[in-house]
Amino acid sequence: MIKLLKKGKYSLVETRNDVKVLKLGKITFVWIYTKTIGEILVATHRNHKTDQKLAKGEYRIYNVKDEPKLVDQLHLELSIGEGDWQGYLLPTGFPKNKKTRSRIIPTNEIVTK
Repeated sequence: MIKLLKKGKYSLVETRNDVKVLKLGKITFVWIYTKTIGEILVATHRNHKTDQKLAKGEYRIYNVKDEPKLVDQLHLELSIGEGDWQGYLLPTGFPKNKKTRSRIIPTNEIVTK
C-alpha cells in the first residue's frame, strides 16, 4: 500500500555558515551531517539568512507498507528536475515538538513515476 500523505513546494538553501535549510511549505528544518549518525533533520523556527539557493520544486511524502520493492516507512521525495526525483527515507518520521531531530537517509527507491 502506498499512501500520499502530503505534497507541495520545497526549497533547499544554504546559509553563510554552510548550514542547509529545507523548507517544506511553511515548515522549516535544518539539514545537518554528523559523523556518528549521518544526515539528520532538526526542527527550527528561526529565520535563517540565505547565502545561496541549492534547489526548489515539488515535494511528496508517502507512507509505504507491504510493497515488495520498497522499504516500509515514510518516504520523502524531492523533485530535482523535469520528471526526476530524489528519494529519502525517514525511519522515525519528521522532527516534532519533543523529538527535535530525525534521521534522513538518501535512497534510490522512488515512488513517484
